[in-house]
Amino acid sequence: MKKVISLISLLLLTLLLQGCVAGVIAAGAGAGAAGGSIASDNRTIQTITDDQEIAYKANRLVSANHDLNTKAHIVIVSYNKVVLMAGQAPTAALRDQAVDLVKTVPKVRRIFNEITVGTPTSAYRRSKDAAITGSIKTRMVATAKLKSSQIKVVTEDGTVFLLGLTTPQQAEIAGKVARSNEGVKQVVKLIEYIYGPSTNN
Repeated sequence: MKKVISLISLLLLTLLLQGCVAGVIAAGAGAGAAGGSIASDNRTIQTITDDQEIAYKANRLVSANHDLNTKAHIVIVSYNKVVLMAGQAPTAALRDQAVDLVKTVPKVRRIFNEITVGTPTSAYRRSKDAAITGSIKTRMVATAKLKSSQIKVVTEDGTVFLLGLTTPQQAEIAGKVARSNEGVKQVVKLIEYIYGPSTNN
């Protein structure tokens, strides 16, 4: 009897430890959406790592450029090796220079250039954008049938960009949540679709 209890205890301990490890991996991997876990992220662990490296290298290249660092405001994120570049640059030449730098980063499959030509946004505007992103993420987590960890939310000057690797149905739900959020000017979906047996018809 004692041996049976010991085996049960060992099994429970193993499961608990596995849960803790999974939680650490999810937190460290930065799966891209608040409240999600790596288990429901459709990217592989390697791709998640690649996305982190791409974003780090791209941001470092842009910030190392004096004109881009001092005259422009550029946000760079990567999801499934697809890069979004958003923000503002004072001239088209400076905007293009930023894109050319990011093109040199290894493993980038595609770049969405959403940088507008104009004056960089103020600190106040950026704080509002951060609040919008936070609100949308919170509402996505609370939305039934939406796997929020499969969607990355980026807000720039009131425009919400949605990146992800998910089904059209999930993308539609996420889009509705984002569009209904206060302060959102428009929603741009840059989502790669996954089609399963139930979505091919």
